[in-house]
Amino acid sequence: MKKKLFILLVLITISGVLRAQHEQHKSPPKKPEKPPKEMPAPNKAVKDTSMHDMHKMQDSMEMPSDVPMSHAFSLNLPMNRNGSGTGWLPDASPMYGYMFHSKKWMYMVHGNLFLRYTDQDVGNKGSRGDEKFDAPNWFMMMAQRKVGRKGLFHYNVMISLDRITEGGSGYPLLFQSGESWEGQPLVDRQHPHDLFSELSVSYSYAFSKKVDAFAYFGYPGEPAIGSVAFMHRPSALSYPDAPISHHWNDGTHITFGVATLGVRLDKFKVEGSLFTGREPDENRYNFDKMRFDSWSGRLSFNPSPNWAFQASHGFIKSPELLHPDEDVNRTTASAIYSLPMRNDNWLNVTTLWGLNKTAGHEGENAFLLEGALRLKKAEVFTRYEWVQKAVEELNLDPAKYGEATLFPVNAISAGATYDLLNIRKTRLALGGQFSAFLNSSALHELYGKKPIALQVYLRLYPGLMKMRH
Repeated sequence: MKKKLFILLVLITISGVLRAQHEQHKSPPKKPEKPPKEMPAPNKAVKDTSMHDMHKMQDSMEMPSDVPMSHAFSLNLPMNRNGSGTGWLPDASPMYGYMFHSKKWMYMVHGNLFLRYTDQDVGNKGSRGDEKFDAPNWFMMMAQRKVGRKGLFHYNVMISLDRITEGGSGYPLLFQSGESWEGQPLVDRQHPHDLFSELSVSYSYAFSKKVDAFAYFGYPGEPAIGSVAFMHRPSALSYPDAPISHHWNDGTHITFGVATLGVRLDKFKVEGSLFTGREPDENRYNFDKMRFDSWSGRLSFNPSPNWAFQASHGFIKSPELLHPDEDVNRTTASAIYSLPMRNDNWLNVTTLWGLNKTAGHEGENAFLLEGALRLKKAEVFTRYEWVQKAVEELNLDPAKYGEATLFPVNAISAGATYDLLNIRKTRLALGGQFSAFLNSSALHELYGKKPIALQVYLRLYPGLMKMRH
C-alpha cells in the first residue's frame, strides 16, 4: 500500500510543480495580430508559396482548427505515436484505420480480422498439438476533442469477438500458457480475449510544447507495464497468433480497473499505474471486480522519430485464477523501430525482454525479436522467441519433471501476405505462416523433437492512413 501511495504522490507532486511553474512564468499577452493583407489577384505571381505549401493549406482547411489531429495524450505529439493503453510507438510508425470528424471531435476506427486454418504440430508427432478453423479478431474506436486551449479529452472502445469465433478454450498454439477454461489451465492454447477489451477515458494538459501531464482510467484498460501490446505493434500486425511470451510482457493489456498518471518531459515520459492484478475470468462477456491491488511504473524514451524505448516494472497481485496465492513481480524492457520508405513501404522491428519472478522460484525470462517488411501490396514477416517455461506453466507433473525445472523453448516463425483487394480503403490479404519449435529433450515425448506448425488465412484490415502534418 505504501508503494501505491508513493507512486501516486510522486506523480501528483510533479504535476503540481509543473503547473506552478507554468503559472509563475506565463508569457506576457501577445500583441494583436495585424489584419491580413489583401489576397493577390489570380493573375499575379506568388513566388513565396510553393505548390506543396498550397496543398498543405488546402488540407488544413478540410478540418476545423479546433479538432485535434494529435496524440491521444498530448496536443504536441503526432497521432502515429499512439500505441496501446498509454504506451508509445515511434512517430514514424504507419497507421491503418478510418478517420472522420464532426465539428469538435476527431474519430478513428481500426481493427484486424483473420479467417484461417491453423495446424499446430503438423504430422501429429506429439500429443499436445491441435488444428482448427477460426477467426482471431479485434476492433477499436478512438475519439478525442480539445478542452479549452490546452486540454485534451480522449476515449477508447475496443472489443473482440474471440469468445464467439474461438470458443471458451481459445485457439491452439504450441507452448502457449496463461488463464483457464472450465477450471483447467490453458496450455498449448491462446485464451480468447474479452468482448470488452478496453473502455477507457483520459484527460491531458499541455503546459508547454515539451511538457504534458495526463490521467487515464480504464474498466477495462491497460496499465503502464510492458511494451505496446502485440496486436497494436506494426511489426506484428500480420500475425494471427499471440507471442508465446505474451504473459511475460503485455499480458496485462486487458485489466478490469486501472488508473494511470503520467508526465511527459520532452522526449521522456514517466508514468505509474494502480490496477487489478487478477487476469480476466472465464466469462468473457462480463465486467470483473475492480481490486486495485497491484502497481507498476514505466519510463519511456523516444530519442528520434524512428525509435521508441521503454523500461517498466510492476507488482501483480494473484494474476492467475487457479493460483490465487501466487504474486508476480514483472520487469520488462523493449525497443521498437520504424522506418518509412518510398511508395508507402515500411520496415518495422520490435525487440523485447521480460522477467517474471514469484516467491520461492527462479526468475523466468523471455526474449522476442520480430520484424515486418512492407513492400507495396506484399508483406514478409518473421519472429523469434526464447521463453523459459516452468513445470506449472506447462501443466506437468512436478514429481516426474521436478518442481523447480525450467524448460527453454525456442520458437521461430516466418510468413508473408499479399493484398488481393483494396476497396473503399479496406484491404483483403491472403497470407500464410510457418513455425518451428525447439524444446528440451525431456519434453520430446509430449511435443516431439522439432514440432512445426502451418497456417493459411485471409486478413481483413483498414488501409494506410495518409497523415497530414
